[in-house]
Amino acid sequence: MNPIDSTADLEALYGDIPPRSLSKVVTTMTPHYRTWIEASRFVVVSTVGPEGTDGSPRGDDRSVVEIADDKTLLLPDWLGNNRIDSLRNIVSDDRVSLMFMVPSCTNVIRVNGTAIITADTAVLGRFEKNGRFPRSVIAITIGEMYFQCAKAILRSGLWKGDGSDIKLPTAGDLVKEGNALFDAKAFDDGYAEFAKPRMW
Repeated sequence: MNPIDSTADLEALYGDIPPRSLSKVVTTMTPHYRTWIEASRFVVVSTVGPEGTDGSPRGDDRSVVEIADDKTLLLPDWLGNNRIDSLRNIVSDDRVSLMFMVPSCTNVIRVNGTAIITADTAVLGRFEKNGRFPRSVIAITIGEMYFQCAKAILRSGLWKGDGSDIKLPTAGDLVKEGNALFDAKAFDDGYAEFAKPRMW
């Protein structure tokens, strides 16, 4: 496999950038982007650090982020697996990218910027849910923001059907591959109840 190892060769292969792909970029929150992001309950956060890259899905039953001001998004870090890969990366390298999705919508909103992590009680308090608070909050400063064209979602048919026709290994199956003694069925059957008190 021969790699393309220069940006000049890459640009020659792909040709000119359509002007709208550049002019659609904004550097601060606008009314339409605010509406879109407030509707999103799911985002993928991408980070980079000394150990490599990380992509982490984040979700909530309300807007997944709070828009603090026209340049700042606040993303609460709710209970997870405590690997804190994304958080470790942000401490080492503050660059982040986010991809916001909304079910049935074929566009994706992308945000590139920088981030810090805070455990300030005043910030955590903004996200109180049934007496619980996130362990920390990622504060993202928007560098640029734009919508991704719909082709990827359209090609994949991501929002078509309910997925019931797709047979995939379960989380328990995936664990059992590395541990033959693991009870995959018990894990899968009990996970929804296990997760209920650990969502927030």
